[in-house]
Amino acid sequence: MGKERTKVTLDTNIVVSALGWRGNSHTILERVMQGKLELYLSYEQFEELSRVLEYPKFDFTEEQKMRFKALISSVATFVQPIELDVIKADPADNRVLECALVAKLDFIISGDDHLLSIRRFGRAKIMTASNFLNQG
Repeated sequence: MGKERTKVTLDTNIVVSALGWRGNSHTILERVMQGKLELYLSYEQFEELSRVLEYPKFDFTEEQKMRFKALISSVATFVQPIELDVIKADPADNRVLECALVAKLDFIISGDDHLLSIRRFGRAKIMTASNFLNQG
């Protein structure tokens, strides 16, 4: 029997960064595509990603947005989360925690201070892309 892959979810800010630019977030997404990490998302997280990709500041072409969404859809395992109300200051951040709880994740990778300040949720450690890559 093989070793279980590390189970992660990526906050929307990490996914957008991974898709649009080289850097730590991109390295993590490459590891997902190589099968070294197992990516979990909820449908709500994917909907948020779709909305954020439309932001004019990113200036992604329609083709890029379609390719990005197709890529994420092909590598992610989608879960149907239960509703939580943990983060009051930004309720949308609860979608990430919900995914972590249902999928029994090892890590939540985020650049969001509301999530990072929690540090751990269930069995999932919450950390930045840089800290995730530097942990060994």
